[in-house]
Formats: sequence, structure tokens, C-alpha cells
Amino acid sequence: MSYPKVTNKRILITGGAGFIGSNLCKSLLQNNNEVICLDNFATGKPENIQEFFTNPHFKLIVGDIRNLDDCKKATEGIDYILHEAALGSVPRSINDPITTNQVNIDGFLNMLIAARDTKVKRFVYAASSSTYGDSTEMPKVEDHIGKPLSPYAITKYVNELYANNFFELYGLEVIGLRYFNVFGPKQAPDGAYAAVIPLFTKLLMNHQSPIINGDGSNSRDFTYIENVVQMNHLALLSEQKEVIGQAFNTAVGERNDLNMLVEFLKQFLSEYDPEIANIKIEHGPNRRGDIPHSLASIKKAQELLGYKPLYTLEQGLKEAVKWYWVNLK
Repeated sequence: MSYPKVTNKRILITGGAGFIGSNLCKSLLQNNNEVICLDNFATGKPENIQEFFTNPHFKLIVGDIRNLDDCKKATEGIDYILHEAALGSVPRSINDPITTNQVNIDGFLNMLIAARDTKVKRFVYAASSSTYGDSTEMPKVEDHIGKPLSPYAITKYVNELYANNFFELYGLEVIGLRYFNVFGPKQAPDGAYAAVIPLFTKLLMNHQSPIINGDGSNSRDFTYIENVVQMNHLALLSEQKEVIGQAFNTAVGERNDLNMLVEFLKQFLSEYDPEIANIKIEHGPNRRGDIPHSLASIKKAQELLGYKPLYTLEQGLKEAVKWYWVNLK
């Protein structure tokens, strides 16, 4: 991939056994970094990092970010932190706001304290497009947010407030990446809180209809994982002072509605199984806490970080479908 990459650093990835974390582990190991993964396997999976166990530059620490001692142990001697550990999912946060708060806010604060105390050079963290809340402005620009619509969204906004506060008070170099509907290899299709793309892909592969929430006109800025990996590299490498303490949209800058998404999935999957093209799609009620439309402005990331998304939705879906066809069959 044609963008600058981090090399020869010692990097801690919290939530490294998760979907995004494990893809970051892979990229950083391929570029001669030493990678330490901190995970409690609440949502991460051992199989996501199985391929790294024989790599002498990879180390797994089984621990919980809600435990400050675990955080401090993991950050000793670290150059950079990529903080991916969190309890995702808007519905999960509505069903269990307490646990979401404990992991996403208490755990986040523990990691900031550990990073400060062990003098980590830079702390790049997973922020979220959910922070835009009820804002109807399109596209979403970093400085203009609305009122959060779910406990999950509240926790991710609080993360940004805490991170900026640690920069102002302690000089900790923090950068937030507001992820927009990330998808790709290793994203789990199972469970009550599975993301829409792997969930729909698995249903279609099993000749079942995915149920679209609402009429299918809700739209998202679906972002392939390699674009996210690029943004993490660029955030770690940037030498511009003005990027510190900032949050950056991490997206493609295009939006597609759910009806279009399903049509793409049917098209690409039918190359492997022609019968999938004929599956009828069902619709259900809208989901609580969901925003109707999401589209990112990526101008700030382009200008300050040199970001150029390498994958559109279609290009990313082709790669993701290929991976799911091999790994879910």
C-alpha cells in the first residue's frame, strides 16, 4: 500500500485480538515493529491473532483495561499505543449501559493514566462517528457535533474530552480517529451485536434473507479496514504539532444506503454462488439509537495527515466477500 508506514517501534495495541486490533497487529508486524497485544477476550478472539503466536516480535498480555495494574504492566517500555479496546455496539450499550461505561470510560482513563506515567510518546485511540449524534449536518465535519443518541456514543465523546484534557494538562500526545462503519476480514458475523456487513454476508451465504432496519434508505460511510490501518500509521507518524489533541474522521467520504449495500453483497457473492442473486430481501423496524445518515468529510485528514483512502465500498466489499467465502464455508 502506497503510504508511509511505522517501522522499528514498540507498539501496544489494546483490544489487539479484536477485528480492527488484529488487522493493526498484522500490518505493524509486517513492517518490522514489535507488537504487544493487550486483550481480555471479552469480544476479541484468539483465532484472530493465532497467526502471530510464532512471531518473536509479537507478545500477548491477557489483561483487562478496567484494571489499572494490567494497563501499567502493558505500557512499560512502549513507544506508541493504539487504543482499540472497547465495548462496541449501540444496542449493547442500550441494553447494558453500565458495562459499556466501565470499559469505554473507566478503561480508557486507566490507559491514559498508564500512558502518562510510563511516558509513552503517542496515544492514538479509536473514536467513533457516533459522536455526531443527532447532528443533521452533511457531511460530518469534526468541529460540529450533536447530542449523543446512545450510551455508547456518550462514552466515545467522553473519551475525546478526556484525551484532550490529558494533552492540555500533561502534554500526552493524543490523536483520535473517528471510525465510520468499518468492515473487512476478521469481523465477526455471529452474536447479538454483529456488524451489518458480516451478518448480512453470512445470511446470504446460507441462502437466508438479511432483515434491513427500516426501508433501507438509511445510509453510511462504509469504510474498509485498510483505510483504517492507513490512518493509524499516519497518525503515529505525523510530525505536525497541530494534529495533537485532534480527532479525525476515518472514512471514505462517500455514503451508500443499506439497499445498495445488500445489492453489492448479492452481486459479489453470486460470483461464487449464483443462487444468491435471487434471494428476496426483508425489512424490519428501525433500530433505537441509530442515526439515519452518516457521511464524513475527510478534508481535515487529507490536509493534516496526508490521508488518501485506498478502497471504496465496492473495492472493499470484493475483498471482504472473498475472505468470508473462504473462512465461513
